[in-house]
Amino acid sequence: MPKEMLPIVDKPTIRFIVEEAKKSGIEDILIVTGKNKRSIENHFDANPELEQDLKATGKTKLLKLTQEITDLGVNLYYTRQPYPAGLGDAIYHAKSFVSNEPFIVMLGDDLMKDKIPLTKQLINDYGKTHAPTLAVMKVPHKEVSKYGVIAPEGEIAPGMINVKYFVEKPEIEDAPSDYAIIGRYLLTPEIFNILENTKPGRGGEVQLTDAIDTMNKTQRVFAHVFTGQRFDVGNKEGYLETSIQYGLQHPEIRDALKKYIIDLSKKLSK
Repeated sequence: MPKEMLPIVDKPTIRFIVEEAKKSGIEDILIVTGKNKRSIENHFDANPELEQDLKATGKTKLLKLTQEITDLGVNLYYTRQPYPAGLGDAIYHAKSFVSNEPFIVMLGDDLMKDKIPLTKQLINDYGKTHAPTLAVMKVPHKEVSKYGVIAPEGEIAPGMINVKYFVEKPEIEDAPSDYAIIGRYLLTPEIFNILENTKPGRGGEVQLTDAIDTMNKTQRVFAHVFTGQRFDVGNKEGYLETSIQYGLQHPEIRDALKKYIIDLSKKLSK
């Protein structure tokens, strides 16, 4: 199963990504898929036979959930990455879709929670700077080697950092800061020519961070410090934590889940 289809309570992860885009005012969404990811496209397809069956059997809650999938109010498009060659290569496959407009990149294994969606925050930043902007967050120093990291060069406004350079997954002792790039980017079309000429980097893949660092040498790229909640479903621990956090906010199960956690904690503390 693609990680984008991992269920968080009663929705796959990709649904939360699409819903964040919709709440941020985005109507046209391109999903880059690949081998063994056909289930992503199938999820968003209408299923009239299932809807009719649910209606006939009076399963109104399930019917509502099914109809919500096709009533998202966005236009979904798909393109395939023939083989996994890095995030930079995946982004390059969006070139014809994006044309000459700024665009948002949203990674399918990062969920964000805040009063204003993080994607909307980046769009608001672009309205002020007209410059590419990446979302960053402080992480424990021992974890910096898991991320792309920025070398900050002072704030231009509260929560908006001027960046000296970017580095992909540095060794802990070489990390220029604890500000890690997280899964939201606002980029401009100039990135495509840079990606086309970016040689494979760490892991033999075309690294988006490398291309952004090159872009930063000719036009400013800023970092937006995210202060909301980030949930990483790309690993087992993060997935379990995300499911619990979202479950505790789900109106149908939160009370039962909270009671279970309290009862379990009492047993574990004995």
